[in-house]
Amino acid sequence: MPSTPDTPSFHALIPCAGTGSRAGTAQAKQYQMLLGQAMVMHTLQALARVPQLSSGWVIVSPGDSFEWPTVNWPDHFRREACGGATRAASVFNGLGVMLQAGVPAHDWVLVHDAARCLITPEAVSQLIEACRDDAVGGLLAVPLPDTLKVQTSTTQSAPSPSGPRVDATVPREDKWLAQTPQMFRLGALHAALAHASATAFAGITDESSAIERLGQSPRLVPGSAHNLKVTYPADLAFAELVLKGRT
Repeated sequence: MPSTPDTPSFHALIPCAGTGSRAGTAQAKQYQMLLGQAMVMHTLQALARVPQLSSGWVIVSPGDSFEWPTVNWPDHFRREACGGATRAASVFNGLGVMLQAGVPAHDWVLVHDAARCLITPEAVSQLIEACRDDAVGGLLAVPLPDTLKVQTSTTQSAPSPSGPRVDATVPREDKWLAQTPQMFRLGALHAALAHASATAFAGITDESSAIERLGQSPRLVPGSAHNLKVTYPADLAFAELVLKGRT
């Protein structure tokens, strides 16, 4: 069915130009091997099984040297070497390429972290169905389950030799941990990031924050704690354990 404002299509955009230094791996974390293939391939294969998605756009750095496999590569996904110095820049550049390629501005784009390899097609479909008629869009997120602490500021006192100290406890009510995908209209998200680019994307930590800066309120769609972003070495072991359980 052709895309129209009343029947928009859905597309995935996967920024994949980061280095992932906190993961402690010799190569970018999205290329770390998990169960015989790169982590990012698990991510792409999960997204490829989402029936509503008509295309996927993987945004890599211009100097990307990863040897991408041809086997198990989703036919309706493509790679674009337009990644930027930051995640926000990579997403902004990728959205621009999509628009230049003729993807309508009224279509929905779901931006998903390459390192969230435990995402399930069911969770993505849930997000799409929850937000497809929303005026703004939304994101997967989970309510904050733990007590949140603020550490003492080093500008107020000398650093403790034993490490950071608690300054205050923050109420966790009404607080959520943002995840991805984050789903917005292609043109609206591109415009929001274009506005943020004037300050080099300062303070833009995800797509929702760019939309929020324009005074809009994205919808929070309950996700799963399993949909973590692999960031530290222990996360790699956890992701492998979960993926093994799914085979």
